[in-house]
Amino acid sequence: MSYVDWNTARSIGRRVAGDGPQVSLGEAHAITEDLRIAAQRAHEPVASTARLDTTGKPDSPVHVVDRSTWIDVNVSSFAALTDPVMDKLLSTRALGQAGRAVTSRISGAEAGGLLGFVSSKVLGQYDLAPDSQPSLLLVAPNIVAVERELGVDSHDFRLWVCLHEETHRVQFTAVPWLREHVIQQSRAMLVDLVPDSDAMTDRLKEIAVRLPAAIKEGGTGLADIFATPEQRERLADMTAVMSLLEGHADVVMDDVGPQVVPSVEQIRAKFDRRRQGRGQLDRLLRRLLGLEAKMRQYRDGAVFCRAVQDHVGVDGFNQIWTSPETLPKAREITEPRLWLQRVHG
Repeated sequence: MSYVDWNTARSIGRRVAGDGPQVSLGEAHAITEDLRIAAQRAHEPVASTARLDTTGKPDSPVHVVDRSTWIDVNVSSFAALTDPVMDKLLSTRALGQAGRAVTSRISGAEAGGLLGFVSSKVLGQYDLAPDSQPSLLLVAPNIVAVERELGVDSHDFRLWVCLHEETHRVQFTAVPWLREHVIQQSRAMLVDLVPDSDAMTDRLKEIAVRLPAAIKEGGTGLADIFATPEQRERLADMTAVMSLLEGHADVVMDDVGPQVVPSVEQIRAKFDRRRQGRGQLDRLLRRLLGLEAKMRQYRDGAVFCRAVQDHVGVDGFNQIWTSPETLPKAREITEPRLWLQRVHG
């Protein structure tokens, strides 16, 4: 029996997600084809600008999906990532079948609520798929909803979104060791974050103290509640890698955008204003779930990438993809000179 009831997660996630904007069958087909073409158009300028060679390396497919399919894909990936870890941990602990069944349903409901919320927000994602083939997911209902909300040219907006998401596909295709490294580090972090039964009581006492920090601006969400100081330090290093990936994708998108997206300045300006204009409840949920921290990943990572490229150029920056040892640490993301000193001397 899994630690998380993934069937419950799927069911609740779909109910929370909703369907998104209404389109006719003909419109749905046209949107799907347009997004596939946009992803294809994005590849060459993205790879060329990033100077990352994907020639002759196994490629990953592009899937245009709805919210329910996004949830299904992520449930499969989360199960492949977490179940082996949890099975190993729980095999050493006395937890009866009945207790485990109740725990799995509760965990499934929590996971479903999270997935449902995120599925209505995410525009695209590179799915690492720990036990299967990775792929690029473009969430059509959310892309359509945002382009309508912003009142921008739909073809331009879809290509603009694909520039960012295609950069992730190029990153993981051109750097074959990167995917397995991220998966291994995620599993190791999961093992470290699960408290021993003896420590559970003390950990629960800390929740009330740490909750305000988790939801304040600048907090990292639930990680602030459940992680010890040592774990937060390790999590910060892992977050630095995520900041690198997201920031690099934003930098490449902004470098390529003016070349291929005629209305890119209008799109970027409206999109940035939209990020700032969220309501109080939405901001609270995003902070609690760590999504505000993800927005900081874009900003911090982009500043890091620009600073490094200003000093050593794109080829010098690409030394970052040499090995896990050349990836930036937490402090280096906010102080690029430290990475430059360590890697470039």
